[in-house]
Amino acid sequence: MKSIFISLLCIASGIVLGFFAPTVPYVYMKYVAIAIMAAFDSIIGAWAAYTQNTFDLNIFASGFFVNAIIAIIFTMMGEALNVDIYSVAIFVFVFRIFNNLSIIRRFMLEDMSKKKKKTK
Repeated sequence: MKSIFISLLCIASGIVLGFFAPTVPYVYMKYVAIAIMAAFDSIIGAWAAYTQNTFDLNIFASGFFVNAIIAIIFTMMGEALNVDIYSVAIFVFVFRIFNNLSIIRRFMLEDMSKKKKKTK
């Protein structure tokens, strides 16, 4: 319950900070979008790892920043080579996010099933 409260508090503070953050110029929107997708992928992956009892804060923290930076670098390289790597990266991140969400969903359904069996 404590982790859910902390998560909701972090989400709320992120939303509030987002309202006061400066506007990103259009030129950098692809880079910001890909960095957000990479970071979101890391967060959902950490949640999935937590459900499997394999979460490691060091792996999460390094992956959160390194994945975002590498995704930005690949997007920049793709633009320099006139290859639309951005679309492929978004597709891969969305695929990974849905895969991790399916792991979380299965865990939650199994957990609810176990709780129902205990109450009967």
